[in-house]
Amino acid sequence: MNFTKIHSLGNDFLIIDEGETPGLKEKEALARHICARHTGVGADGLLLISIQDKKKSLVNFRIFNADGTEPEVSGNGLRCAATYLYHSKKIESPRIMFSTSVGSRECEFIERKNNQFKLKIEMGVPGFRSQDIPFDDGRSHEKILDYPLSIGQKVFPITLVSIGNPHCDIFFDRFPARIEWHQLGYEIEFHPFFPKRINIEFIRVLNRSEIEVLFWERGVGETLSSGSGSCAAAVASILKNLTDRKVNVKTSMGNLDVEWGEEKVYQTGPAQVVFQGEYLTF
Repeated sequence: MNFTKIHSLGNDFLIIDEGETPGLKEKEALARHICARHTGVGADGLLLISIQDKKKSLVNFRIFNADGTEPEVSGNGLRCAATYLYHSKKIESPRIMFSTSVGSRECEFIERKNNQFKLKIEMGVPGFRSQDIPFDDGRSHEKILDYPLSIGQKVFPITLVSIGNPHCDIFFDRFPARIEWHQLGYEIEFHPFFPKRINIEFIRVLNRSEIEVLFWERGVGETLSSGSGSCAAAVASILKNLTDRKVNVKTSMGNLDVEWGEEKVYQTGPAQVVFQGEYLTF
C-alpha cells in the first residue's frame, strides 16, 4: 500500500490515494495502525483522497485521527492533501475543490519551493450556536462567549466556534505549564457537555494582528499546529474584539495567516512533502 507523508508546521499526515488502492476496508483500524509512532509509520492522522473529476479538479477528502476516529474536516489536512496532488502532478489546476463531510472546501495554489508548497484554503462560514458545535448543557445558545466551564475546582471562560468541526477556545495572559494544559485539554475534550468531544485552543493575544496558540486535538492530543484550530482561535479573538479580522497565528513550528471576510474564513500556510513509501503490515 503506497503512502506519502506530508506535514504542515509539524502537524503530520499520511496520504493514501484510494484510486490507487481499490477495495480499501477497515479504514479506522488502518488509521490506528499506520499512524502509530512506534509500530507504524507515525502521524497525527490519515488522509484518504480520490479524484472524482480531474478536469474540474474535484477531489473527495476523508480524514481519520490517529485513534481511528473520523473528524469532519482539517485545515492542515486539506493543505497536505493539495500538496500531495500537486507534488505527484495528479492535479495541475491552481485551484482544487475538495468534497468533505461538511461541504466543499476550495484550495488555491500560491507558490512552491522544492518540496514545500504554500496554499490558501477556504474554511467555510463559522458556526456559533450550541447545535453547531455541538454543546449541550441543557439549554439552547445562539452564541457561546466566555461561558463559565467548571473543570475540577476551577472555572474557565470558554468561547466555542465550529469550523465544520468543533473548537473550544481559552485565553491566557501566560500559558500554563505543559502538563497542566495537557490535563486541561484532556478533561475538556471528554467533558459531558460535548457529545462529540472537542478540539481545544489555548490562546495568548500578542497584539491586534497576532496571537500565539497551543493545540489539543480531539483524538490525537497535543499537535504542533492546526489549521482549523488556528481559524477557530482567530475567529474567537475577533469575536471578543481582541484582534482585527486578519490574524497571524503563531504555532509551535511557524505561522499561519487567517482572515475572516464578510462570511467565510480563509487560512494560508505551508505544507511540505517528507517521504513516500510502501506500508506492508496491515
